[in-house]
Amino acid sequence: MTVPSPAAHVGLCSVTYRALSAEELVDLAAEAGLGVIEWGADVHVPPGDTEATRRARESTHTAGLATCSYGSYWCAGRDSSESFATVAATAQGLGARRVRVWAGTQGSATARDRASVARALREAGDIAAAHGLQVATEFHGGTLTDTAASTLRLLDEVGHGAVSTYWQPPLDEPDDVALAGLRDLRDRVAAVHVFSWSPLMDRLPLTGREALWRGALELLLPVDLLLEFVPGDDPAVLGQEAATLRSWLP
Repeated sequence: MTVPSPAAHVGLCSVTYRALSAEELVDLAAEAGLGVIEWGADVHVPPGDTEATRRARESTHTAGLATCSYGSYWCAGRDSSESFATVAATAQGLGARRVRVWAGTQGSATARDRASVARALREAGDIAAAHGLQVATEFHGGTLTDTAASTLRLLDEVGHGAVSTYWQPPLDEPDDVALAGLRDLRDRVAAVHVFSWSPLMDRLPLTGREALWRGALELLLPVDLLLEFVPGDDPAVLGQEAATLRSWLP
């Protein structure tokens, strides 16, 4: 069996360029030498939109790329399992392997009902598995996956083989702290949103946090590495950002 090279896992979140059409975005990703796309549910492929799903899938396939994931905004503990079934069907229609979801609406320091979020994620895992999919939670502030420790606890509470997590560098953590959290999470991480923000939330080129990303890549591979939040939302910088990321791969 042929094992894909690490570079084959380098891709793009479609939310990076919401103003582009699906076809324009695919062309841009292909020109940058990327291998996979995470299609977002907010603009390019709304849940249940069969025409948008078809266009995204066909343009991705024609360009020789793959859809690795469907970036949904389904929120465990807030949205129904019925609505997740629509999300899962859309992901399946895209040819995705995974659905990204959100773990509640409160951060781990203030959340009162972890059990309902865990239960909803468990149900989503069952639905996803029936569609041949995996589920992964967004690693994000204001949710139960806002820290590595809370994420690990939640995944243990869910206890479902089809449910894992994403990772991205927390905006308020220095590199060593962020990497320590990633080290704890590494076996549960399915994909990463790759971007470099300063503590003031300025969007930097990836080289602005080279030490962080080199350290992260030593821990992570092989997972999908999805470029997001490029400087200035500028399509012209994607090629260089992709080349930088690939240059750090083993």
